[in-house]
Amino acid sequence: MHIKKKFESGAATNYITRGRALKKLQLSLKDFRRLCILKGVYPHEPLHKKKVNKGSTENRVYYYAKDINFLASEPIIRKFREYKIFLRKLTTAKAKRDEERIKTLYENRPEYQLDHIVKERYPTFESALRDLDDALCLLFAFAVLPHTKIITSSLVASSRRLTAEFNHYIIESNSLNKVFVSIKGIYYEAEVMGERVTWIVGHDRGMGHVSEVDFSVMATFAEFYVTMLEFVNFRLYQSVGLFYPPKLAFKSDKLEDDDQAEEGRVYSLACPLSKFENYEEQIDASIGDEVDNVLNEKLCDVEKRKQLFANYRFWLNREVPKDVLAIIIRSCGGLVSWENCPAAQYYENDAQITHQIVDRPLLDSHKNISRCYVQPQWVFDSFNRRSCLSIKKYLPGAILPPHLSPFSSDYDTYEEQLNQLRLLSKASANVTNRMETEAENKVQERKKIQKEKEVPIINVNKGRMHKENLQKKLNEKGHELKLREMLIPKKRRRVYSKIKRGIKRRVHEEKKLNEKRLKMLKAAD
Repeated sequence: MHIKKKFESGAATNYITRGRALKKLQLSLKDFRRLCILKGVYPHEPLHKKKVNKGSTENRVYYYAKDINFLASEPIIRKFREYKIFLRKLTTAKAKRDEERIKTLYENRPEYQLDHIVKERYPTFESALRDLDDALCLLFAFAVLPHTKIITSSLVASSRRLTAEFNHYIIESNSLNKVFVSIKGIYYEAEVMGERVTWIVGHDRGMGHVSEVDFSVMATFAEFYVTMLEFVNFRLYQSVGLFYPPKLAFKSDKLEDDDQAEEGRVYSLACPLSKFENYEEQIDASIGDEVDNVLNEKLCDVEKRKQLFANYRFWLNREVPKDVLAIIIRSCGGLVSWENCPAAQYYENDAQITHQIVDRPLLDSHKNISRCYVQPQWVFDSFNRRSCLSIKKYLPGAILPPHLSPFSSDYDTYEEQLNQLRLLSKASANVTNRMETEAENKVQERKKIQKEKEVPIINVNKGRMHKENLQKKLNEKGHELKLREMLIPKKRRRVYSKIKRGIKRRVHEEKKLNEKRLKMLKAAD
């Protein structure tokens, strides 16, 4: 009869420690982490640590054994080893000061592609769209970071290029739904081929040195998301009939026709992109009657967005954020330009400009009568409300109304409640004034009546001294407190004792501070 040995089946064989995984794959910890991030393998916490760790309770990092077996067949591991050999050869060449050898090594250094991993992790396009939120948040952050040893210039350039391409798709497809400006950054929501995608973009400001973040891990994620977003952008551009890589719809004669100038014009978001000649928007005809009403509502909403700023031309001042305003205005059919815009279609002195967006008070001498001057919040609020709001509340230097979040479900009801509260506050102010005047009149009438009714009557009663026993009162309070403390459950007594200790400590600190203050006052006198 075969005797079943301990720790040779079940949970003990399902998991593997990180140390054993490193030995099996023959990788360093740094390369192992990179490989796990690229392949989407994460550590797991077993339910019974003792069983997995053969009776030991030592804290360790565990992975599924099947995940490590899955990683063992990855061809990128070979590239990691080749790169390690390349570094070894490079250090030898640098020590010998062999410049030609260093040059040839750099030219032939090993590089790996992540295309097969993207296809493996996202077998369908819908699965890639579901994971697009994290990719956009990270790449928009990397697009504004300074170059370092870890964050290479090529990674920052790729992040900037891909995010600009995605912004162009959002504009051309009119898929932007909501925008909200907060302290953390600007939140966007767009409906991309039926999937709701939400991401955040930081405000335009200088990025200093950040020491609390492990950029090596983030750079690996960004490297993977760059490859993923290239696939996604290509598919999205094909779906709306745009060329990929993007091409501008027209070329300006004032700008040089080189690659760098073309790239700058694409980044600016002020110029439309060119489409295929025979492209027609495809509409799915196989729609049931049940979803017909929902589809009509969505189509009406899209049409409202398209025509919101259709007849308007905007000029952006230096101090306002360019990208977010350009995305919103162009998504709603408007034209936008600003100073030193690479793809400018008009300039500040153009008579056809209808709105100028400013974020600081303007002198009357600098104002143009033929255009409206508004603050940037007017664009955000008008877009979220799907109608051009009155500009009276958004004039330069005016106190702006509250910028409500369109992401909350009760956005409309909250706005109605604010209006009701404003009306109630005005009404309550009038009511309180009336009540105060009525109360004053009543008090004066009572005083008059009392003076008339007063009769000089002298009554003297023998008084008695009444002394309160303060010690008795303190004893009673202490006794009541002890009784209440006895009723506290056992599991809450420790918390209660901590609270009491905290109160005593605060009182003691206040006493010390007061004594110190009195000493300083005496010394000053």
